[in-house]
Amino acid sequence: MNSALRAGLMLACSILLISCAALSPYRETPVVTVTGFGMAPESESMGPVFRVGLRVINPNRVELPLVGMSYQVELQGQRVLSGAANELPVVPAYGSADFTVDLSPDLLGGIRLLSDLLSRPQDGLEYRFSARLDAGRWIPDIRVEEVGRLESGAY
Repeated sequence: MNSALRAGLMLACSILLISCAALSPYRETPVVTVTGFGMAPESESMGPVFRVGLRVINPNRVELPLVGMSYQVELQGQRVLSGAANELPVVPAYGSADFTVDLSPDLLGGIRLLSDLLSRPQDGLEYRFSARLDAGRWIPDIRVEEVGRLESGAY
């Protein structure tokens, strides 16, 4: 096969893949909110495990079949909690689903956060919750992020 034909076929395949990726049925990003937080009652882990209640709101016209999810919480830019889950509900079109996930503390991130707070006292804490939602093989990952600030009187 000559090189011009090979290059043409590779270009056509690339365009096809890019156009398929752009056809995601999820035009609007789902919203993930935290609805509860506490210690997990039982854990087989070596350290403490936190249980977080989440609500996923699907603002799209097609259901969102969640296959898996990874997530993390950062305080002052330091990752302090993270986790992953694979037993998740299907979020109906224009609907929501509530579920709980477990998070494990990041010991080194916690130590770095404590060191930062002791060396530079803060009036509040910047937080970031980020999640990657996997809706299946043919649908691109959906990334969600919530950023905010907890004022010193709130914690």
